[in-house]
Amino acid sequence: MTTPQLDSVQDVDLSRVHLIGIGGAGMSGVARILLARGKTVTGSDAKDSRTLLPLKAVGAKIAVGHASENLELSGELPTVVVTSFAAIPKDNPELVRAREEGIPVIRRSDLLGELMEGYTQVLIAGTHGKTSTTSMTVVAMQAAGMDPSFAIGGQLNKAGTNAHHGTGEVFVAEADESDASLLRYSPKIAVVTNVEPDHLDYFKSREAYFQVFDDFAGRIVPHGTLVVCLNDPHAAELGERAVRKGIKTVGYGTTDAVAAHPDVPAMATIVDTEVVAEGTRATIDLEGAQLSVVLQIPGDHMVLNGAAALLAGYLVGGDLPQLVEGLSDFSGVRRRFEYHGTVAEGEFAGASVYDDYAHHPTEVTAVLTAARERVTAAGKGRVIVAFQPHLYSRTMEFQQEFADALSLADAAVVLEIFGAREQPVDGVSSTIITDAMTIPAVYEPNFSAVPDRIAEVAGPDDIVLTMGAGSVTMLAPEILDRLDS
Repeated sequence: MTTPQLDSVQDVDLSRVHLIGIGGAGMSGVARILLARGKTVTGSDAKDSRTLLPLKAVGAKIAVGHASENLELSGELPTVVVTSFAAIPKDNPELVRAREEGIPVIRRSDLLGELMEGYTQVLIAGTHGKTSTTSMTVVAMQAAGMDPSFAIGGQLNKAGTNAHHGTGEVFVAEADESDASLLRYSPKIAVVTNVEPDHLDYFKSREAYFQVFDDFAGRIVPHGTLVVCLNDPHAAELGERAVRKGIKTVGYGTTDAVAAHPDVPAMATIVDTEVVAEGTRATIDLEGAQLSVVLQIPGDHMVLNGAAALLAGYLVGGDLPQLVEGLSDFSGVRRRFEYHGTVAEGEFAGASVYDDYAHHPTEVTAVLTAARERVTAAGKGRVIVAFQPHLYSRTMEFQQEFADALSLADAAVVLEIFGAREQPVDGVSSTIITDAMTIPAVYEPNFSAVPDRIAEVAGPDDIVLTMGAGSVTMLAPEILDRLDS
């Protein structure tokens, strides 16, 4: 795919903004903030979605389908057009019209950078866990009365939104590394949850992927702080390099991880965790204060994300007891171990259906491990997964890792690869994963047949997970209906 040439953001007029792909998680968030600031917002998306209606309700003019005349939805041409670097092709008619009219075209990350100017910027980066950690940080700060502005790549379950124009001095956002757009920001606090090679279709090498995080650390403003997870080897190494460069750096992690990386000053140490009925109870030592947090979302990775959120809130002046209270009240983000329901009676009584965005082997491992902890604590049930691989390049790169990760379940139904922006590759299908798995696994290329395949392997009290970054999320309610019928 060819991507458009983009303009400088210097002196861009944000009075009338047109967003191509306005229904996306990132675009819809910046649209909300623009509208809250009194700007004129127009946009287009390839298809209708539940994201568009609330945007229209607060004043956005939106067209379904891409056409050159969409630039005139407000009655006059926009002052700037915003596009996604990866998703929108160069020949998009709205981009072509913008060029013809001499209208500046910028990336969503450039727009977000402009919106964050003048705020204390808290940016959450990492290969995995950005959305959950950003969401936890926001909820904790809200409980501390800070009312931060925020832009998240997912919808907060409790607030029902992915962005907000707050009254406070802090702006919290995800820093996306997939196309190096995180280098647009100038954070006061930069959190790196983990660093593991991904998006190699863009970066071409592991070394280039690692380097973008070093460059990101170099963009921290004077008197700012880099926060790294010491449980992740590459994030810890990033922290060690930053310390040597004179960048103020602190770490968080379990007791063993903190001991293994003495060169990075540990600020938050996870002393103990326990799986309880409400979720996971964690004891965190933050500069000598022993904090007890009960997280409703299961998994050791969520405890680490919670520690990062606590640190971020604390470093910008949040009250610790209130931050802890907010974390304990965090009910999750849409598509992150999102609960859909439990079968009440019949053959599958007690089986619960969840949906998760996990689309990298490490994420799959974390989610299935958390699900395993739940059934172990309950003393009954198994873990069943319906997984849809995302991108041909990622599937080929990590085929064995996906097979190993999915084998942590008791049984799996694997859908065909969701190509997204990529074209199919001859001879490549999801069988390159299922053929290497060590548990009962079914390759099911027929999307509509998946609920029946799940019913063939599921049983009472099982945890059933739909998993992947593509259309598999649509199957969670269908599977619940099938098991409940």
